[in-house]
Amino acid sequence: MKAVYVDDAYTVVVKDVDIPEISANEVLIKVKVAGICGSDIHTYKGLHPFRKPPVIIGHEIAGEIVKIGEAVTKFQLGDRVTVEPQSGCGTCEYCLTGKVNYCVHRGAPGIGDWYGAMAEYFTAPEQTVFKLPDDMNYEQGVLVEPFAVGVHAVRKADIGVGDKVAVLGAGPIGLLAMAAAKAAGATTLMVTDVMDYALDSAVQMGATHTLNIMSKPEWMTEAKALVGGEFDKVLIAAGVPGIIDQSLALLRKGGRMVTIAMFHGTQTFDIHNLQNQEKEIVGCMTYTREDTISAIDLIGAGAVNEEAIITHRLTYEQAAEGFRLVDKKEDSSLKVLVTFE
Repeated sequence: MKAVYVDDAYTVVVKDVDIPEISANEVLIKVKVAGICGSDIHTYKGLHPFRKPPVIIGHEIAGEIVKIGEAVTKFQLGDRVTVEPQSGCGTCEYCLTGKVNYCVHRGAPGIGDWYGAMAEYFTAPEQTVFKLPDDMNYEQGVLVEPFAVGVHAVRKADIGVGDKVAVLGAGPIGLLAMAAAKAAGATTLMVTDVMDYALDSAVQMGATHTLNIMSKPEWMTEAKALVGGEFDKVLIAAGVPGIIDQSLALLRKGGRMVTIAMFHGTQTFDIHNLQNQEKEIVGCMTYTREDTISAIDLIGAGAVNEEAIITHRLTYEQAAEGFRLVDKKEDSSLKVLVTFE
């Protein structure tokens, strides 16, 4: 089969590899569409903490089941599916309480023997596979995984009806987190970025306010003025230096921020801005099964305007171009999809 490799930092190639064998509790999926995620770009740059080149890249997937392990009971040949790309040990305290994302033995595509999803075929344990509704297309299906990240972040932030929410960063994860916040009842949605085209997409997806913060060191004051006060919640979808202090400046007393972005290096902030006003910083790691189910339901209900976020559809032979587009933010790129049709 054909598979897309990050062969080395900034080097993407297509290779021929054997179709992977499945175990008794796995299914084999013929991949229709895979997505390029921001975390894939970290691998592309050689910066990802545990997914290192050379590796078959990718974990956002939608496709069709073409082979079933003998112990699989919930799926049939031909089922249209997506995958929650993480698998726990199944026996630890975290797995038993539905927090597979906490499992110290958590597996993910592109780690160890589990091939990445950007290939003609992909294996997945039965418990990680989800059927797509009949009226959901494969492009919507491939958005389930990144949207589940946003759903999880919104739950960690405890966003509810009437909340004022700031989303810092209008990449695909930031935009999908904003859509999840809107679905949870937030009525004021401010999105910041340095790219006008990304902010235009934020408006299409339901943002009430946007702000280009390029060359604006005091943009937090302007953001608060635009919405008439401080924010209840802040979702951080850009891992840039100083963003923790900036988020604290946006929050009301007792407000909460959630860190979604992948950070590199150390973030410093003024502890007094956190402690004296009882503000909160909450970490966020992937999602749970509950988040994935909610993501499917919400996409099915129209919570995500996929045409506002999907900007490029490329063949697998064009994968290197797709990674460059996302990394360099060329050609107004947001979510870039790779097809295997």
